[in-house]
Amino acid sequence: MIVASLAAVVLVADQSVKHLTIENLPKHEAVPVLGEFLQLYYIRNSGAAFSIGAEVTWIFTIAMAVVAGIIVWKAFQVHSRLWAVVLGCLLGGVLGNLTDRLLREPGFAVGHVVDMISMPWMLPAIFNVADIFIVSGMISVALLVVFGLRLDGTRERDHAQSADDATQNGDEGAAASAEI
Repeated sequence: MIVASLAAVVLVADQSVKHLTIENLPKHEAVPVLGEFLQLYYIRNSGAAFSIGAEVTWIFTIAMAVVAGIIVWKAFQVHSRLWAVVLGCLLGGVLGNLTDRLLREPGFAVGHVVDMISMPWMLPAIFNVADIFIVSGMISVALLVVFGLRLDGTRERDHAQSADDATQNGDEGAAASAEI
């Protein structure tokens, strides 16, 4: 439930900001929000980050659909609130950009993603709300894996300890570990 709820909130936020961008911002013109630190700059991106792969937009559509499917499939195995939050935010970001790919011009599965956030001091990229959730979601996934938190809420070290105990105690230890 957490995954679906957060995904919906992120998707609505992303698409709302994109709608406001299309309706209110001039195309290809910087609008300072905090001087050079933060600007709004409306563009449509046919590629991935830094417009890489602009000629093969349909590949990104397929990749995002596969990623969304994997997240939904894994969501049924999640028993950790932290994993649910991370996967919900990641799914919402993926669905935000996938929606653009499927429904925006120039056509189905090759639509251009609406980008509008620019921080020229940090990177030359222009990005959107969905991108923020995708990047932070992937960093969070990496951290959860590094720290050994499993989808079921248990930790890697607990499983390693159980395996060590079972090896040291023979069958009796393995049976006790299985019951835990």
